[in-house]
Amino acid sequence: MKGPKPIFEGAGVALVTPFDNYGNINYPKMAELIEEQIAAGTDAIISIGTTGEGSALDIVEHVKGIEFTCKQVAGRVPVIAGTGSNDTAFAVKLSNEAEKVGADALLMVTPYYNKTSQRGLVRHYRYIHDRVSKPIVLYNVPSRTGVDIKPETYAELAEMPRIVAAKEANGNIAAFAKTMKLCGDKLDFYSGNDDQITALCALGGKGVISVLSNVAPKVAHDIAMEAINGNVAESARLQIEYIDLINALFSDVNPIPVKEAMNLMGKEVGDCRMPLDVMSDAGRESLKQVLIRYGLVQE
Repeated sequence: MKGPKPIFEGAGVALVTPFDNYGNINYPKMAELIEEQIAAGTDAIISIGTTGEGSALDIVEHVKGIEFTCKQVAGRVPVIAGTGSNDTAFAVKLSNEAEKVGADALLMVTPYYNKTSQRGLVRHYRYIHDRVSKPIVLYNVPSRTGVDIKPETYAELAEMPRIVAAKEANGNIAAFAKTMKLCGDKLDFYSGNDDQITALCALGGKGVISVLSNVAPKVAHDIAMEAINGNVAESARLQIEYIDLINALFSDVNPIPVKEAMNLMGKEVGDCRMPLDVMSDAGRESLKQVLIRYGLVQE
């Protein structure tokens, strides 16, 4: 599955899942969001991942959400489906269903809660790798899962043909540099943190899987592409210019602030499902002031 080109370069949006007033997926709104993203130049759609509240959906909703996204996108950009699980067998089942409905690639988070060793990570991913047909994007986010993919483990995983990329969100730039040295061109990397797009792309990353893209898709794209194209100073300028907005979008548990921001912008994406709560009044007001400052909402 590895080829000369990455799945995408630039910014892939970690798309929120909009809900209606009854807590059901709002498919007309999802279609609207997808069209807005593609029109704004988003380079990939990440469907039903962490930001898309995949962990709060049952398997029927999860697969239907991916299927709807694939049909709406209709091949215009890659669709990367969130199909990871701490249950290895379930990850295979969900991945196979996502493949059937048209996903171009599979975003596979490390096992969470029960966790595992580095050896266990290799076994987990090899088991899945051998039972799927689409490219796999690893997802390393220790703040949520309690397990970190080490550089040496990345190098071992990179030898598997269908493991083609990774979303790196451990925040450790030194470890990332070591990983790049060990993996070379065998694995493409995307920043999983909007505040580190420039850093990872300057070290050879191919872009970002972005929460920021939900509210500012062109900004996320430009930060990534400027660095990828060697214009690191311009990328850094944009990264710094938008750092307050990025921080505001992570002022509470993701995706609480980004959905609140989108609602304040008039996008009507609904609230998050429990156990996630709404923002406090003070938090919402602080977020609103940042959005006003960046011209995303009016006074």
